Amino acid sequence: MTRIVVTGAAGFIGSNIVRGLNARGIDDIVAVDDLTQGDKFRNLADLRIADFVDASRFYDAFAQGRFGSVEAVFHEGACSDTMEANGKYMMENNYSTSCTLFRACQEQGTRLLYASSAATYGASDVFREEPAFEKPLNVYGWSKLLFDQRLRRELGPRFDNAPHQVVGFRYFNVYGPREQHKGRMASVAFHQYHQFRDAGKVRLFGEYGGYGPGEQVRDFVHVDDVVAVNLWFFDRPQHNGIFNLGSGRAQPFNDVAVAVVSSMTSQDGMFDAARAASEGLLEYIPFPEALRGKYQCRTEADLSLLRSVGCDHHFQDVQTGVTSYVGWLAAQNAAQPHQLK
Repeated sequence: MTRIVVTGAAGFIGSNIVRGLNARGIDDIVAVDDLTQGDKFRNLADLRIADFVDASRFYDAFAQGRFGSVEAVFHEGACSDTMEANGKYMMENNYSTSCTLFRACQEQGTRLLYASSAATYGASDVFREEPAFEKPLNVYGWSKLLFDQRLRRELGPRFDNAPHQVVGFRYFNVYGPREQHKGRMASVAFHQYHQFRDAGKVRLFGEYGGYGPGEQVRDFVHVDDVVAVNLWFFDRPQHNGIFNLGSGRAQPFNDVAVAVVSSMTSQDGMFDAARAASEGLLEYIPFPEALRGKYQCRTEADLSLLRSVGCDHHFQDVQTGVTSYVGWLAAQNAAQPHQLK
């Protein structure tokens, strides 16, 4: 039986990867996480795993070979709060721990598929997997970049010297089911669903960075697409390297707002941001001072490298993905109205 480890397994992307593995009949899964935030257990409660190990005990135990033969580790565990200012904490969680895991995987013949981040690009206006375009704006982005750089030094620019598969995924703006525990770091779609449900309108940042209200653009990618690409590489252990994982399509925050509002009001296809604003369903708020100089106004994954290795996965656009997600949120809220906060 194939044994898999998923770190950050009770988190957003980690739990969805467990779900994707379960759908393939794989349940010999060691789930690793820190459940200090106990409500995260809900992300695993309907899934099948073989064991749960606290993150504080896992990495040393894995390095000592205590989990037997492990085919692959999906390493999603990290501090993902881009506003976290404690650099020591960030580097221990995102860099040092990842280095320990990488060494153990290589020694044990275990494949490593890990979460990098589009935050590595930061101030760049080109989003291609090359050092010239890597300009992180915060310590989170740098912690992710430093691990990428460490692997490039040891394994070569495309990880071609890796004796066992190593793949890093630069996630762009991921949204979708099982992110309810993330608080302020949950997706725009998640927050807007709750804003509209509670106040009858959604809020977006106003003008900033040369972009009009709500017109800053991001590469929004549904978590189901993220899981699909992770599993595509899992099926093809011959591929190594760092790959962008976004839709390849930049869309404004206004598009997310329109998808949320139209889904929740059953508006017709002519509904747009201007109409939503005029009807009081969309409100623009001043851009926060705390984010000035630390905010990416535009992201768009360059998928050239991903496509070059044969991954032709079709990514959902915002209207399709957000509409589906709003339906899921509504169903969850109906089933557990006091939990989905």
